[in-house]
Amino acid sequence: MKLSVDLNADLGEGAGHDAELFELISSANIATGFHAGDPLSIMASIRAAKENGVAIGAHPSFADRENFGRKEIAVPSPELFAQLVYQIGAFQSLAVAVGVQPNHVKPHGALYNMAVRDKKLADEIARAIESVDPKLILFAPDNTELARAGEAHSLQIAREVFADRNYLNDGWLVPRTRPDALLRDPKEAAERVLRMLRESKVRSIEGRDVDVRAETICVHGDTPGAVEFVRELRAQLEHESVRITAPKSSR
Repeated sequence: MKLSVDLNADLGEGAGHDAELFELISSANIATGFHAGDPLSIMASIRAAKENGVAIGAHPSFADRENFGRKEIAVPSPELFAQLVYQIGAFQSLAVAVGVQPNHVKPHGALYNMAVRDKKLADEIARAIESVDPKLILFAPDNTELARAGEAHSLQIAREVFADRNYLNDGWLVPRTRPDALLRDPKEAAERVLRMLRESKVRSIEGRDVDVRAETICVHGDTPGAVEFVRELRAQLEHESVRITAPKSSR
């Protein structure tokens, strides 16, 4: 069976090596201004994606630049909905101005992590996407509140896994506060990703097999050695005849 998967990265966040990553990935999650970025950087990232044939998606977050959107905060539902519609809608308008149609939405940082387990928060995200453009694909881990909310709002879901993060027995990621949060060896990451694709399994840090669905693979562009990691990972996947391609909306 011919395997194919999307390779996505969070860009437009000022990490300094977006140009190299755009040559290696198939989908870019572009910061929409609330944790990083501004209208000029967003438009520049969209243009770079267009030049490299990379699909683009909005990467909205809590309004928390001070903590790079990685602090869990409580935001009233009406306020959060308005913030999400604002970010996704503004991103959509900038993309159209450059002649590109956005393909997906992936929440950022704490917003993403909380929505994985918080049904109400997940519903606000899905509702915001649906209200702006129901053709947008939602990136979400399988069997989570975020994925279920997307399905409840009839959104197309691309099930996401992480190449450079370790997993816990409950199927979620090892917290970044722990020294074993990151997987730094791209060859080991490639072996793990191939198992995710072939067997829908990943071995947790505690040694248990966890069920996953790998339709889009996240690699973080803000970690040391990110470019070399992604380059080696992609080379290993292509060596195993895995086709790297962005998901396509069925609508």
